[in-house]
Amino acid sequence: MVQPTAVTSGWPDDPVPLDLATAPVPQYGTGSLADLLPTLVAAQGAPGFEARIAELTPADRNCVFLVDGLGWEQIKAHPDEAPYLTSLLGSSRGGTGRPITAGFPATTATSLASVGTGLFPGAHGLPGYTVRNPETGELMNQLRWKPWTSPQVWQPYPTVFQLAHEAGVHTAQVSSPIFQDTPLTKIALSGGTFHGRLSGEERMDFAAEQLAAGDRSLVYTYYSELDGAGHRFGIDSDAWRGQLMFVDRLVQRLAEQLPPRSALYVTADHGMVDIPFDDRHRIDFDEDWELRAGVALLGGEGRARHVYAVPGAEADVLTCWREVLGEQFWVASRDEALELGWFGDEIDERVYGRIGDVVAAAHDDVVITASVNEPHESAMVGMHGSMTPAEQLVPLLEVRS
Repeated sequence: MVQPTAVTSGWPDDPVPLDLATAPVPQYGTGSLADLLPTLVAAQGAPGFEARIAELTPADRNCVFLVDGLGWEQIKAHPDEAPYLTSLLGSSRGGTGRPITAGFPATTATSLASVGTGLFPGAHGLPGYTVRNPETGELMNQLRWKPWTSPQVWQPYPTVFQLAHEAGVHTAQVSSPIFQDTPLTKIALSGGTFHGRLSGEERMDFAAEQLAAGDRSLVYTYYSELDGAGHRFGIDSDAWRGQLMFVDRLVQRLAEQLPPRSALYVTADHGMVDIPFDDRHRIDFDEDWELRAGVALLGGEGRARHVYAVPGAEADVLTCWREVLGEQFWVASRDEALELGWFGDEIDERVYGRIGDVVAAAHDDVVITASVNEPHESAMVGMHGSMTPAEQLVPLLEVRS
């Protein structure tokens, strides 16, 4: 790994904008998603790991239930739909709850890689929804894994699950069968055994069985439909609230089946915000000649953009994006973002060119869409990716037996 270079912005006398200093950088190393599994397996005796989240109490059997799109602020705002989850925000039912940070960007591919490897985005190398592959010059969609590239080359580090399995911990993933052979699963969540179960109820029941299968166990289970409802209908919709009610029942179902000496941790990969459909809240890159000037590729997603400039135009693109977006986005050069720790405290050389020449993270309820090149993403109601509390804070809810 190489240390980030010093902050630069194109001109020697150009100061770092005040906006960048206000960006709430993820709590890497003490309270982020990447810190959860290393803390758990360190207490289970897996070598090479240390406890990073100080307040977690060791358990022989650990289960992580990751609910896609379940932000901390969304739970707090819906106590009637999620009474069991709400009870875990305090200290009742033998559990405790607190928020941790997802990492930047707050998006599924990045967060799942952080969870599974215990590494920060600058090291595991999935620093966004879509990023440039320096080897080909193409945008790489790290969720759908298109265009194809070798998973082991893209992310070469072992997962925490693999290392725990090698240390004798009974390790299992319980998820939808469609995820079993995906590249993202292979490079982020593999190790031990994968068990495909179609329904949420089946996953909860089988996760409890897998916990009991070893004296030391590490079990991961996952539910994605809450996120899908948020994207399609928004977090202010009946569809999303119905999914939250179902998630609440799933968590309680699993908690009530925990075998002895177990800890259940409920968390998420990101939160979400609803974005109104008007020109003030949705800036269309494909229709904005100023933002397009000097840009070769637009990566990332609406609230966390990687901007790749035509060679030689990097400083001009940075200046233009800052002028056009004003107070709505934190707009940083690549080196500024690295120096400020947006992607962690170190960055692999192979990852440096994947990060945009300019990185733009929303702090208002606004997105940069691309109606021509990203029609599906541009039509979403609920979005995420940035460092605002609604997106960045995810729950760490604990139940023990």
